[in-house]
Amino acid sequence: MKIINHLKGNKPGVSCELFPPKQGSQLDNALEIVRAIAAQRPSFISVTYGAGGSNAGEAVAIAAEVKQCGVPSMAHLTCINADEERIENVLAQLRDKGVNNILALRGDLPDGVTLENATYQHASDLVKKIKSFGDFCVGGACYPEGHPESAGLNDDIEKLKMKIDSGVEFLVTQMFFDNDTMYNYMYRLLAHGITVPVVPGVMPVTNAKQIQHICKLSDTKLPPRFRAIVEKFGDDPEAMKQAGINYATTQVLDLLANGFMDVHIYTMNKPEIIGGILRNLSCIVKK
Repeated sequence: MKIINHLKGNKPGVSCELFPPKQGSQLDNALEIVRAIAAQRPSFISVTYGAGGSNAGEAVAIAAEVKQCGVPSMAHLTCINADEERIENVLAQLRDKGVNNILALRGDLPDGVTLENATYQHASDLVKKIKSFGDFCVGGACYPEGHPESAGLNDDIEKLKMKIDSGVEFLVTQMFFDNDTMYNYMYRLLAHGITVPVVPGVMPVTNAKQIQHICKLSDTKLPPRFRAIVEKFGDDPEAMKQAGINYATTQVLDLLANGFMDVHIYTMNKPEIIGGILRNLSCIVKK
C-alpha cells in the first residue's frame, strides 16, 4: 500500500521507525525486531539508511521484511554522498522487493564532502530522480523548529516547497516534545501554500541519558512539563520508561484528536515502546 492512500483515508494510525544493524552486525537479530514490531500492527514502518549508504543492503533487507510481515514499508534514502549509479542500484533493489514508499533525504554532510562536490545537492534532486525511476510514493522530512542549517523557519519552509514541487507527496517531521510547536508550524505551512499531508514525529524518551544527546543533535527544545518528568523519574529506569511512554501517548492522542491521520514514533528499535503506545490507544487506533 502507498502511504499517501492511508494519509488521505479516514482511519487514524500510529506508524514507527526502526533502523538496520551497523555494517558487520548480524542481520538475524534485526529481523526478529522487525517481526516483533510488525506484530504490533502499526500503520506503516519506516527503515532508516546509513550515512553514505553504508548499510544499504541491510536497510533494503529490513524494508523487504517489513512488507513480508504484512505492514506497509517505507525505506529511507539519502543522497549527499551518493552518485547516480548507487542511487539507481538501491532503487532497483527496492522496486524488485516490492517496496514502493521512500522517504527522500539529503543526509548529513560527511567530513570532506561539500554541497558543491555532491551529485545530489538537495533532497529535491533525489525526489526528481526517484520519480523518474519508477512508481514510488515519495515522502520528505520537515522540521517544526527549523533545520539546524537554515537561516530561519520561513527560509526552511521555502526550501521545503522545492521538495514538494519536485514530487514529495507527504511530510514526516523531526521529533518535538511540545504539540503547540507542531500546531504553530502547521499554520506556517498553510501560509506558504503547503497542503500535503504531514505526519508528526514523536520520540518516547524512556532513558534520561538520551535526552541531552537528542536535543544537542536536533536542536529540539524541551517544555518545562517534560523536564519535570525527567527530573522526577530519570534515576528510576522502569519509572522513566513508563513515564516516557505515557507522555508520548498523550502527545499522540492530542495530535490525532486535532486532525492528524498518523503519528510517527521513533522507537529506537524497542518493540515495547510502540506496543505500549498502541495498547494505550487500542480503542482509538483500531486494527
